[in-house]
Amino acid sequence: MQAWMILALWVVYLALTDNLQLSNLVVGLAIAIGLTWLLHPDPRRIDVRRLPAALAATLRYALVVVIDVLRGGLQVAQITLNPRLPIRPGIIAIPTGTDSELATALSADAITLSPGEMVVEISRDGVMYTHALECSEAEAYVAEAQQQREDMLSKILP
Repeated sequence: MQAWMILALWVVYLALTDNLQLSNLVVGLAIAIGLTWLLHPDPRRIDVRRLPAALAATLRYALVVVIDVLRGGLQVAQITLNPRLPIRPGIIAIPTGTDSELATALSADAITLSPGEMVVEISRDGVMYTHALECSEAEAYVAEAQQQREDMLSKILP
């Protein structure tokens, strides 16, 4: 295992929780070990040359998700405050464009975090069926947003 990664994640966890009780130390260590195992089960997969691009893509991905959540929240608020409640709900098929299950899961999570959208099913061929409150606007945005997520995730994940 990557001892330096476990230690770094453990320290970050302890700094965020600000709790040095024995039970929290054990939970933090278990989380750090689990995350390290999930993200890098094979230490040979880590390529130090890709690390700067992966970190930049991770920060950009997080920023895009935050912006999508804020934008979705504003759109849902606007819809619900309108007395006519102008929605056209429906299911949209979004191809993931990747073979990575982790990339598909992260992409589905980013979509579901955004208010007004929720992935209801992911087919075996990698299509995410997403419920949207407003399908007329969502269809135009979906292809571009998914391509953007796919590009960033391909830089983040090995």
